[in-house]
Amino acid sequence: MKSALASLLEYCADLDRVCPQPMRWKELYEMLPDQQPRGGGWQPSVPLILSGWLYSSNLDKMLRLKEHIEWAESHGCLAQVDAFIRGLSKDEWHYLGGFDGPVSHEEDEEDMED
Repeated sequence: MKSALASLLEYCADLDRVCPQPMRWKELYEMLPDQQPRGGGWQPSVPLILSGWLYSSNLDKMLRLKEHIEWAESHGCLAQVDAFIRGLSKDEWHYLGGFDGPVSHEEDEEDMED
């Protein structure tokens, strides 16, 4: 049986998801307890939104989201973060390939039939 952490991380990567759209990612970050200034930044690291969005790769975004989810688990709020993430609609996610919508191979097959 998968842990809740492993299950949520798998969900986040399914359907080529990268991370929540910036405004929703900010909401997620605000749920994380015990945020602290550390060095020149924050612990956990801030979400890659605003200029961070433009100058970060999809991999950077995926790793930052993973950091936030792991922080939630280690600080006792994974269930709340899990419910928030799984409650996001399709258009509230950023996807691989630079477009904002999941890849559906079923839709491709339907288009070919028309």
